[in-house]
Amino acid sequence: MQTAAPDDAVPTGRHALPRRRWRVWTLLVPGVTAIAGLMFAMSFHAAQGSDLRADRDLPQLIIEANDHVATTAAQIDDLQREVDRLSSDAAPRDERLEALTQEADALAVEAGSTPVTGPALAVTLTDSKVSLDSLPDEFTADDVIVHQQDVQAVVNALWAGGAEAMMIQDQRVISTSAVRCVGNTLILQGRVYSPPYVITAMGDTTRMEQTLAADPTIQIYQQYVVAVGLGWEVAVEPDATFPAYSGAVDLSRAEVIR
Repeated sequence: MQTAAPDDAVPTGRHALPRRRWRVWTLLVPGVTAIAGLMFAMSFHAAQGSDLRADRDLPQLIIEANDHVATTAAQIDDLQREVDRLSSDAAPRDERLEALTQEADALAVEAGSTPVTGPALAVTLTDSKVSLDSLPDEFTADDVIVHQQDVQAVVNALWAGGAEAMMIQDQRVISTSAVRCVGNTLILQGRVYSPPYVITAMGDTTRMEQTLAADPTIQIYQQYVVAVGLGWEVAVEPDATFPAYSGAVDLSRAEVIR
């Protein structure tokens, strides 16, 4: 005599599941499907038919942003020259104005608002080419790259050595220009640069070389040049030409260093 199986059970083989569990899946699967459909719909609405990942190529974004900043800076320079020309042509002529114009012209070189030509000293800083696995135990990855304080030390020493004008990479800078590094990249006036970093200063090259050699921070950098191969090169350029500074001249923020 066979006994009938209960209504809420199925055969008890290794791959069999109780009917109650099947009922749970019957309710769960439509819910998961509905949520997935909602997510696809939201993704489609956000993308509007485009690839959401298409703008995640960070190096390409940086290159495009740099090109845009460079183009905009060139346009600003052209507009500033046009404004200066129109202002000069339309300005009334009197002795007081002429005196102010002469005073402004005399300060133009120090303010960086005019191109300059003359002998210059170029300092090049480069990351080490030593591989990380060959570094001695007492050194780390931070020791083989050029940092913000290294660039700033060179800039400060050149100003202290009597630099009359200065370039960092392909941009003219003044005494209030901000030098910022993020990792092993330099951010200067909205543009991003990778090593080697070239700082060029116009003035008495012999005096500037002396201040470089005497600077304590640069002396520490020189120790890492010997220990891990950081790049350091100093060269004299007999006849360099610097463009006019095109950034903001007014000091907008300052902080006292204690």
